[in-house]
Amino acid sequence: MRDPYTVLGVPKSASEKDLKSAYRKLAKTFHPDQNKDDPKAHAKFAELSSAYDFLTNKDKRAAFDRGEIDADGNPRFGGFGGGRPGGGRGAGAGAGAGGFTAEDILKEFMSGFGGPGGAGPNPGARGRGSAGFDPFTGGGGGFSGPGARPRETKGDDIAVTATVSLEDANAGRSVPLRMPTGKILNVKLPDKVEDGQQIRLKGQGVDSPFGGAAGDALVTVKFERHKLFRRDGADLRVEVPITLYEAVLGGKVRVPTLDGSAELTLQPHVNTTKALRLKGKGLHGAGDLFATLKIVLPEGGDADLESLMRFWRDQKPYSVRD
Repeated sequence: MRDPYTVLGVPKSASEKDLKSAYRKLAKTFHPDQNKDDPKAHAKFAELSSAYDFLTNKDKRAAFDRGEIDADGNPRFGGFGGGRPGGGRGAGAGAGAGGFTAEDILKEFMSGFGGPGGAGPNPGARGRGSAGFDPFTGGGGGFSGPGARPRETKGDDIAVTATVSLEDANAGRSVPLRMPTGKILNVKLPDKVEDGQQIRLKGQGVDSPFGGAAGDALVTVKFERHKLFRRDGADLRVEVPITLYEAVLGGKVRVPTLDGSAELTLQPHVNTTKALRLKGKGLHGAGDLFATLKIVLPEGGDADLESLMRFWRDQKPYSVRD
């Protein structure tokens, strides 16, 4: 990964709030749902997610800022200081800057651990790097000191947003999820999942470049806006159209719910200023459904209705406003 600060376009002094703001802005632009046929945008989104996860990990960010690890979380090799452990400086033929050739540096590094090419502090001892340790790849020997690269480092996690319907969330269904790579996963929603809840999918993140386990996918659940229901915590609100005669005479009407429809009995002369409650018909059964009645007149007008209303207005007037 490139410098995570560069990826997000923020300075090293950026606060967590700055990181979140920058990530949200860029993620909105490069989100796979907005760029379904653009693999470059998918890759950019994955890079943004990795950079954000990296910088919001306080330990990783601090180590990176100190120069101890690179942007992939791998340890960086420190300088050799131009001298041998015992203080002597090599100056043989063909020596480069500081009196060392590349071969001298390799031998100097190996000799400090009793490996091939140098006696080291204890020539007879089997050093930690003696089993073929390669200082430039971290392979072999199981050496775990400064400068070694972990042999089985876990891959990076990635952040993904799953936008789900209220019906799917209420039923705890499985929903398709498009990953930044374009791969489609079938994700089972937890029971009573909440808006903003995070789900961890093991092994669905970035593959490890060193043979370790793949990272995880951190899926944030987002409830999509519903065309009928307005959510108020666990309660739901819905508008139910009724006729004028249903309002006056009463009757039974069907009311939509998240798991089908329910029958609501209207009393004669029902007042449409108050919402009628259907207990336990809210989200996950934990809330209620409040149905607001809305009288709808026939389209195009009706002469008989107008005549009746004129009679009513002239002969039986009443006031509903102060």
